[in-house]
Amino acid sequence: MKFVDETLGLVLHISTKIKDGWAVLSKPWVVERSFAWLGRFRRLSKDFEILTGTAENMIRIATLEKTLANCG
Repeated sequence: MKFVDETLGLVLHISTKIKDGWAVLSKPWVVERSFAWLGRFRRLSKDFEILTGTAENMIRIATLEKTLANCG
């Protein structure tokens, strides 16, 4: 955790063990939902891009489109 804090400037939150059995954690579903939204874009459904920069830009376009759809 110290490495991540010093190198990346990020704070890690490690969940504690749940004592009463099974429980849903608060944030992991947000990541899965985001991947599902990105999977709906045909260009992102397969690995068509040769350059990683192009693939990164396609992800930005997809998230921009999703953001604009939520605004209006």
